[in-house]
Formats: sequence, C-alpha cells, structure tokens
Amino acid sequence: MLSSLEGMTSMYMASQSGAHTAQSIRDIIAQLCGTPMFAGKVTEAEAEDLARLIEEKYGISMGFGAVVDAEDFRPWLHDAKINGEIGDFYWGRYRQLLNLKGLPKAVIEATDEVTDRVLDRLGDPRNTTPWGRRGMVVGHVQSGKTQNYAGLICKAADAGYRLIVVIAGIHNNLRNQTQARIDEGFIGRDTGRLAHANRAQRQKIIGVGTFDQREFPVSLTNTLRDFNKATATTNTSQVGQYNVPVVLVIKKNSSTLKNLLEWLKEHSVHQGTQMVQQPMLLIDDEADNASINTRYDKDEVTRINSQIRELLSLFHRSCYVGYTATPFANIFIDPDTDDDALKQDLFPRHFIIGLDAPSNYFGAQKVFIDARDAHVRLIVDNEDVLPMKHKIDDPVDVLPTSLTSAVRAFIVARAIRNLRGQQAAHASMLINASRFTDVQGRLRSRVSDLVARIRDAAAVDAAKGESALRNPEIAALHAVWEQEFADADGGDWPSIQSRLHEVLVAAKVVEVNASKRSSPLDYDQGGEHGVTVIAVGGFSLSRGLTLEGLTVSYFLRNSIMYDTLMQMGRWFGYRPGYEDLCRVWMPADGVGWYAHIHEAMDDLQAQLKRMELAKATPEQFGLAVRSHPQALIVTARNKMGTGKEFPVRVGLAGKLVETTRIRTDAGQLEKNLAAGMQLISAIRARSDLVLEERPRGLLYKAVPVALIREFLRTFRADAADPLTDPKLMSDYIDARAETELKEWDVLLASARKEEAATVVSGVSLIPFERSVDADNLAKGVLAISGASRRVGSAEDEREGLTTPQIDSALAAYRTSLGDKPPPGTLPPRIFREVRDRPLLILRLVKPKVGPDEADTALPKSDVLAWGISFPLSQIAGGTVEYVVNTIRMREMFGDDEQEAEADVDPE
Repeated sequence: MLSSLEGMTSMYMASQSGAHTAQSIRDIIAQLCGTPMFAGKVTEAEAEDLARLIEEKYGISMGFGAVVDAEDFRPWLHDAKINGEIGDFYWGRYRQLLNLKGLPKAVIEATDEVTDRVLDRLGDPRNTTPWGRRGMVVGHVQSGKTQNYAGLICKAADAGYRLIVVIAGIHNNLRNQTQARIDEGFIGRDTGRLAHANRAQRQKIIGVGTFDQREFPVSLTNTLRDFNKATATTNTSQVGQYNVPVVLVIKKNSSTLKNLLEWLKEHSVHQGTQMVQQPMLLIDDEADNASINTRYDKDEVTRINSQIRELLSLFHRSCYVGYTATPFANIFIDPDTDDDALKQDLFPRHFIIGLDAPSNYFGAQKVFIDARDAHVRLIVDNEDVLPMKHKIDDPVDVLPTSLTSAVRAFIVARAIRNLRGQQAAHASMLINASRFTDVQGRLRSRVSDLVARIRDAAAVDAAKGESALRNPEIAALHAVWEQEFADADGGDWPSIQSRLHEVLVAAKVVEVNASKRSSPLDYDQGGEHGVTVIAVGGFSLSRGLTLEGLTVSYFLRNSIMYDTLMQMGRWFGYRPGYEDLCRVWMPADGVGWYAHIHEAMDDLQAQLKRMELAKATPEQFGLAVRSHPQALIVTARNKMGTGKEFPVRVGLAGKLVETTRIRTDAGQLEKNLAAGMQLISAIRARSDLVLEERPRGLLYKAVPVALIREFLRTFRADAADPLTDPKLMSDYIDARAETELKEWDVLLASARKEEAATVVSGVSLIPFERSVDADNLAKGVLAISGASRRVGSAEDEREGLTTPQIDSALAAYRTSLGDKPPPGTLPPRIFREVRDRPLLILRLVKPKVGPDEADTALPKSDVLAWGISFPLSQIAGGTVEYVVNTIRMREMFGDDEQEAEADVDPE
C-alpha cells in the first residue's frame, strides 16, 4: 500500500512545475490519503515516514554556484557537444551510478551542470597548440567534492584527456579511500584485486563497470599501493601507447611525485621537446594543504609545490584544478610568481568556481547556529583527565565522563537507527582529542575497555527486560537515552534495549593514524549489515577522510586557524534519516569559533557571487579575499616563523568589527568609559539628532562623523587585535569621512534582563554578561569566549535600517539561495549590504569566567565595549594597510598546530 502511495505521490509531484517544499509534499500525501484508494488504510505515522522519504528523494535542491573567470575565457564545450565531437561514455556510466545510489534528481542535474562548467574552463584537448590552465573549485567540508571531481574526471576522459592524476591528501588512508572512490566511479574494477589476485579473481567488476564493461581506464595505482619506485621501474609503457585514459591516484608526497616525474621523463617525453604530447588533467584534492609554497622554513612544502609545478610543465597541454573547502591560502599565492623552469605558480588565474551545497547539507549553519542546542554538547570535564594541552607521554588512565557519555550515546543512537530500518547503513563515531599518535593509542585502549564492559553487560542482562536496569552499564545507557533521545522516533526503551546486543557485537574500536597500530576504515566488510565503528585518531581524521554514517563526534582540539578548524569538521555532510540523532561534543570555545568561521566562509562564498556579477577576474577576487579581515589569520600563519613585522591590506567595507579583546588595565578601562560618556553627552546635546527608543536600546540617527572619530581615537582595546587598532580605523574612516561615512547611527544597547541599570551620562544601560577566557585573563586580557564569541548579537545589525531596507535584504538573500530553504538564523552580513550609514553599537559588559575558574583578575566594574557595522563601500581600493607583528599575532591566534604524525614515503 505504501509503495503504491509513494508512486502516486511521485507522479503527482512530477506533473506539477516548480520545486516542492516539505509542507507541499505533506499536503499532496494528505490529499491522496483522502481518496477512496487509500482512505483509512494509511496511518498518520506511515504518512509522515513516507513524507520524509520523499522529501529526501525529491525535496532536495542544489544551486549551480558562482564562477569567476579570467578575461581570456573562451567556451568550447557546447559546440563540441552539438557537433558530436565528444561522447558521454564515462559520464553516462557515472550518472547511472549516482541514480542507483539514490541521489536526488536535482543534485545529479546540478552536478552535471557544474562539472560541465569546470570542464568548459579546462583546455580543449582537441586543440594541439600548447596551453596550460590553473583553476580552483571551492566547496564545503564533507559536501561532495570527491563526487564532483569524479564526475569531472569522467567528462574529461570523454573529451579526450589521456592522463589524469589525482593528488589525494598527505596520508595513505586518504589516498586509499580516494582510489576506491575512483575505482567505483570511473574505472569500474577493484584495483586492489587486480594488483595481486589470480586471473580468476582479476575481473571484480564494481560501480560503473556493472553498467558497461568496455573501455576500462588503466590505473597505475591501486587501493593497496601508491605509485612507488617498483611500479615506475617495471612499467615501461608510454602514456601515448594506451588507447584508453590512464589514471593515477597518488599521495601528496615528495617521493611519490619524484617517482612519477622520473617515470614520465624516462618513458613518455618527446625526445625533441622533452615534453609529453598528451593532454593531462591534474586534480589537487585538499589543495590548500602542502601544495602552497610558503617559502618559510618548510622545505617539504616548498618541494611539493615545486614538484607539482614541474609535473605541469612537462606537458604541452595541462590543467591544474585545486579542490578545497578552505581557499584562503590558495588565494594568497602571488599570481605574478613565475620561474623559468617551473613556470607559473598554482594561483587559480583562469577560474574560481564556488560549489553550492545541496539543501540537505548538514553544515555549520545547522550544527552551530540554527540547532546548536539539539546537536552540540559542551566538554567541561577534561582538564584533570585529558587536558587540552598535553605531552606525548602523558597517561590516559581514565576517560572524561563526557567521553564516556558520548560513547554510550553512539551505542544508543546505533540501536535507534537499526530500529528505523538502517541496519545495512554504516554508523561511525569520531574521537579526535590529541595530535599525538601515542596518546591516541592510549585513548583507543580505554575506549575499547569501556565498549567491552558494555558488551559484556548487554550479553548477560539486556534480554532480562526491566530488571536489566539493575546492571549499572545498562542503567547508564538508559540514562543517556532519557537525556538525549527520549523524544526521538524509533522506539521506546524496551525496544532499544533488545537491540543493544546486536549493536555491541558488531561494534569495533579502531585507531586511524600513521602508526603501525592503525586500522583502515574498511566499510566494505559489513556484508548485509553496516559497519559500526568508533575511530580514534588525529590528523588523518582531520582532512579529507570520510567516516561513513558519522553519528557522534568527540572533538577536543584547540586550533583557531580557519582552514585547520574547518577541515577538522568531519561531522559536516549528509545524515539522511538520522540527522536528529547526531551529536558533537566539544569545548565552548570551539563552538564559538565554528560559528564565527561559518560567517567568514559564508561571506567568502557571497563575495564570490558578487564578483561573478561584477565580471571580476580571479586576480581581482584574490585582492578582495586578501583584504578580508579574517585573512590576517592566514597571513599570520604563513609568517609565524619570521618574527618580523609585515604589512597587510585590510578592507572593512561590509564587515562587522567588535572589541572582543580589551586589556584589563584599570586606568585604560576608565579612559574608555570616559570616552563613551563624552560621546553620549555630545550626542544628547545635539537637538537636531533623531532619537528612537528601540527594544534593544536607544538609537540616535545621523550622528556627525567627527564625534565618532574622537571616540575611536581615545578608546583602546588590545593591541594584539589589529581590527580595532585606532590608526587602522582612523585611516579607513578619514578616507570616507566626507562621503559614505559622513553620518552614523549610534545604538546605546541595553540588555533586556531585569537587572540594575548603570547610568552613563544620564542614560540607563543594563550591562550584558559575557564569558571571557581564563588563560587570556591571566595575561591581562578580557577575551570574549563561550559559545557565541560575540560582544553583541546578530539582530543588532538590523538597527538603523528602514523596513524597505530590511525587506530588500531578505528578498536578495532568498534569491541567492535559489530553491534551498532559508536557514533558521540569517547571516547578519545581508543587512550590511543594504546599509547606507555605518552603525556604532555601545554596550556595557559584565565579564565572567567559568564556575571553576578564579575571578580575582576580573575588573571590579562594568566594561565599555563597541561594535561597528560598516556598509559596503563605493570608493575604489577600499583597503588600508596594517603592519602586523608576528609576536602579537601569535599571542592572539596561537601557533599553527603541527600534527605529531608522520607517514612513510613510498619506496
């Protein structure tokens, strides 16, 4: 009956134009359930289950992203298709595979369109005139970049590219996983079987090979082995001798690249030109990691960069496409860098393409902003057991209670998923709590002990009904269920208890790192039942590696470098049918940084779309990104080893700047408060200014810039925070003081709590409580911490805007989303884009520390803080120069975390 209802619903939806929402799908099902065919035969619960299923299949949308092109872009793909000069053999097989995997139709169509856009910007392989192309594709962490470039590989092979090289991460496990994806999506055979099996086993057909077994590509690497010296020595074939495409999936490792370069030079270069004639596509996965030539005391990084450039220079016709979710470092490559031997550096001078994530993407917006309370749990109990900063030989005698709870939550969540009919799907837990492989090993042992105790308890008592709760381990699982999942669909506690034994028998605890104890994440060994695995690791779990069915994550790392943090976000991705069960344990500071970084990355994607509309070039986009305030973190990281001062161009147009760091010096705090009092008194003395009483405080309109400049000249925050530097502010404002920054809106913000107000220059203001970091407090700095990392609120930036301006901002944002549903929390940048006057927000802050931290260093009185919401600028240039001292930057941002993991170079 349900299958018939699903078919009827799908047919009805297909007959209607336009996208379907969650509500429209339910309306259609309700309408059909009222017809004689289904009336009284489908329960409300069954109808809701069907609605969710259909929503996953058909209610998902995906945009085409933005494209920034070089001025010399000349499309070629459309004419080649129309003239029948390229086929779609490899892409046709891959599209069938995506359909078989159940990807929504809209996602497959968008992937088709976006990969066409990328291919069109690569060199035309039919053109024998020498050419070289450099481009970059910017996606989201765990959003399907591998799927995208697998599609691109198929289309490039159809178009005539003869050699395709994929550089996949710096560790073996990521390379092996990527090879398996290429085996399935492009090659069609299991290359691991081909490597060592007898002839009877050699033809293990997988993936796209099940649809059509002609024209198998040749793979010179396999899931067991990289392109090592033995392969290079024994394979004497030339690239041109193969009549099918040749593909290699290699590790980003200098020895591997050296092997490949030597093999090509020995066997495939033309004797006259010393270059390879066949067109080559090089895909650099995680292109911001190890490919960048920083030129600062990291010979390995520089060597890999030079080898990639040398590889490209070996070919008359070559394309380099970098894939990344964190493109800051790539944009910082100097586009004018050149070398007689290595030619151009890897700056994406020809195109930058932004990938939109499908509407069902489980990303930072959902995890840390819209549904933070539902998904995020704070770690506050680790310091005595597993401190954030620890040494390689520190013991792990017991687990933090929070980690024990996270493991139990994973076991219960897996049982619920089984009750939902997801036994055949994989389920994973991530534990990323140390950069040291030795500590990871000790953690794995303790977690294994815990799982073994729970497994023994379930084996003995889980079948005893209610009396099983006398067992402390089962009682603890029950307590976790009550706390986390009691309201989740999937059964009551007795049903869950009855499934515990099957979950625990299948559960494995593995170490995933570069040590000899490491186990591969092999998701093909589950048979009819999905794999249930708890993975303990570090860097290997922080970049590129996909944990299938990731449900629970325990994350105890402390880096505030944008790319490092975002890449560690393995919990992002897709969670069909179990998104409500997903949990992330992390410290409060980490939650705040992810919410903060999400806005920076969202701003970057929005800027890419603006540059597309303005028909800007990649070089112009690069200048824009380099002037982004958050780019200081990237710049500082690349300069950390120098200990010198260096200039950075900073743009404040369309940005929010807040005093998130203020020195605790009592004398300066008094001067800051006096400066605020003087500004408020000067404003109140002006009878010509418009005053509005707002729910968030008092708003004064059209305040002269001279009053603002005087206040900012006197106010001092923390010298380590470049964005609040008085000179930077003064230079930026002075250049616009007679035009777009001539008049300001000023909000005197007041908390809405029923607390005693403080009178400042005749105005009663209720202070805002804000958490500050204890470590910085000990150094004399009030640094905003906690889950928000904001002095103010996102809603503040609506202040001073008219209703038409707000409506215009919302309409523009909805248009930019296309068919995707709007997030629960709107990005505040959309209001800056319609603002015609800057907004200065003054507020009193009552700083506080955690319950277990000493508060003796806290100021005795409230602290004045400010935030400025700058409008977009129409003035050319739009940046000011700031001289950054690396010592101060290190104090503010910390050292870039270096992983204590190594990997073995291929022989």
